[in-house]
Amino acid sequence: MVGVAPERLLVPFQIHSAAALTVSEPWTPQERPRCDGLVTRQSALALGVTGADCGMLLFADARAGVIGACHAGWKGALTGVLEATLAGMEKLGASRANVSAVLGPTIGPASYEVGPEFVARFVEASAGNARFFTDSPRANHSLFDLPGYIGMRLIGAGVGKFKNLGFDTYSNEDRFYSFRRSVHRREEDYGRLVAAIALV
Repeated sequence: MVGVAPERLLVPFQIHSAAALTVSEPWTPQERPRCDGLVTRQSALALGVTGADCGMLLFADARAGVIGACHAGWKGALTGVLEATLAGMEKLGASRANVSAVLGPTIGPASYEVGPEFVARFVEASAGNARFFTDSPRANHSLFDLPGYIGMRLIGAGVGKFKNLGFDTYSNEDRFYSFRRSVHRREEDYGRLVAAIALV
């Protein structure tokens, strides 16, 4: 898939945290770490994250030969997983100004309805976060722009280039899994998308 043996594709046990880990060799299933970001400068090692509405991001500083991947739902994005991933890359020799970051399929701003307590949590963290919310057709609810918030955090952290692919997992059911869509339809389970990057 990404030019490495299957056992060299590393996907952490994601916990919606701000934790990012530096890796240099494969782990066993029993050693799978609980975190939401991975970074490496090791060749022939792929870093992956999964999602079904949350942001899946891939990072690369081609000049330094350092890569990263992170899973950023609202909680991880709010508490700093994006910045932790960039900090981990810096420790391996990357420069933020040389890092390119890409956001894969994520729930879009027209699909992510939230309640007032959710909005309050973000506005309490920073009054400027109010711009990522618009009124929902449902009374006392808002629509949240998670991709826009992720982009703001990355640009604010000094990333050199940021690209949002602009795919809404919720509305594009022919192509993507969506946890929220499965809940609304009362489906028993839902799949996962995978984003991965490797130095080969």
